[in-house]
Amino acid sequence: MLRRFRGEYHQKVDAKGRVSVPALFRRVVEAGDPEWRDGLRPNLVIVYGTDRQKRLDCFTIEAIEKIDRRIDRMKMGSPERKVLERIYHGHSFPTQVDDDGRIILPSKLREKLDLGEAAFFIAAGDHFELWKPETYDAEERAKADAWLDAQDEDFDPNMLLPDLPDEP
Repeated sequence: MLRRFRGEYHQKVDAKGRVSVPALFRRVVEAGDPEWRDGLRPNLVIVYGTDRQKRLDCFTIEAIEKIDRRIDRMKMGSPERKVLERIYHGHSFPTQVDDDGRIILPSKLREKLDLGEAAFFIAAGDHFELWKPETYDAEERAKADAWLDAQDEDFDPNMLLPDLPDEP
């Protein structure tokens, strides 16, 4: 059973804001929805966050519940908790993948991204991100390329991975 999102995809967005969720992503959304069964529509939560955020973060039910549990452990009334509650609870949109494998992005979310006829989906492990393709290329891809360019020629990204607790 797939538990992590992997890959990147360019998808068309129609005039009503419908966009197909890549098939492999749909399998992860289904696996991450404890109530999903064949014949039912899988649920997910789109977090649109603050005005600074130029993407939509799309979480499975299990992934967003894990974030909720972490927020619940924070001190009640703290500024940090209030900010996270606002981002993950207030600035979010629960939705479902329809029978044709699509989600409907309300105009508010499309306008936030200045999304036109195309959307870029990229995996981020426990969630996936949805971007305006040009914004992703200009900002995120450019940041990653600049960082990699600053590394030694023989740099191996695997060296960034920490050891697991049960491994030497």
